[in-house]
Amino acid sequence: MDTRTEMGGALLSQADWRVVLSCPLFGALPAEKTRRLIAGRRPMLVEPRRQIFAQGDRAKAFYVVLDGWVKLYRITAAGDEAVVGVFTRGDSFAEPVMFLDGRYPASAEAASAARLLEIDASGFDAAMTDDPSLAVAMLASIVSHTDRLAEDVAGLKLLAAPRRVAGFLIRQTDARKGAITIVLPHDKALLAARLGMTPETLSRAFAALGRFGVEVRRERVAIADVAALCAYADVDARGSGGEGA
Repeated sequence: MDTRTEMGGALLSQADWRVVLSCPLFGALPAEKTRRLIAGRRPMLVEPRRQIFAQGDRAKAFYVVLDGWVKLYRITAAGDEAVVGVFTRGDSFAEPVMFLDGRYPASAEAASAARLLEIDASGFDAAMTDDPSLAVAMLASIVSHTDRLAEDVAGLKLLAAPRRVAGFLIRQTDARKGAITIVLPHDKALLAARLGMTPETLSRAFAALGRFGVEVRRERVAIADVAALCAYADVDARGSGGEGA
């Protein structure tokens, strides 16, 4: 049964286009080609805990996260849920279906209210047939995306937990000054897993960021001074300093 909500009424906003064009999946494509490929598509609105697709479903589309959180998980032989991926704004998932005619190997569920761009695999396949350079570019993008993920994982091991969290928070917004509020998934274990730490370490990291005006209120994170948090995270980006979790 399809448990997704209907498409949103509005087309992609300028902010949505910035997210799409910055997505690693489309990084190897000229912006005008990406715009032609997905022009006219409307965001999909998904409520928290709603399933996007189920493990074993026919793979028909891949997705870009415009807002919110999505978790990818498998059900083990023992009936337990094993989270295999957590995705948020600017991430893409299920894109290998462009090249594989099969079924989804895992289930996807909205971990928070989410807005997604759904891209039909068959239509994308037809576009690649008409323009072979598109397939080459997409494969190059996926390989590059995989390399960047490996680098990110290696980098996380070298960063103290508060700085990992600070860097993550500033990537969730275009703002670079002033005060903002960021909405996280209800299940903090998902965020902890994404950042390579335990939920307890995540809590301590948020507490350590209090001196930069970061305050956690359930699933909302209020940042009083984005510029100060950016400066703190940028120290890490230059490889300077560090502090324990």
